[in-house]
Amino acid sequence: MAEQRKFSIKRMIELYEEMLSVPHKTEIARELRDEDDLFLLLVYSDLLGIPNPAFYYTLELYPYIIEKFHDWHLRMGMEKSPLDGIRCC
Repeated sequence: MAEQRKFSIKRMIELYEEMLSVPHKTEIARELRDEDDLFLLLVYSDLLGIPNPAFYYTLELYPYIIEKFHDWHLRMGMEKSPLDGIRCC
């Protein structure tokens, strides 16, 4: 009986949190996308001609985020990759 009650209280809390977050899911998704875009801009800023003092450290991230780069430049309105060194299309 106690286990069943814990489950129902836990489930009620999950439902309550879901009810609060449903109206804001699009806003949250937009904010996460904007943060990803800013991160990609910072990582690729040196290749775009913007000085980046942390270029040496962000160079290690390129293999992990190259898949996201194609989606990013399409979302930014660029049909082809703006960077000569990175060809994703």
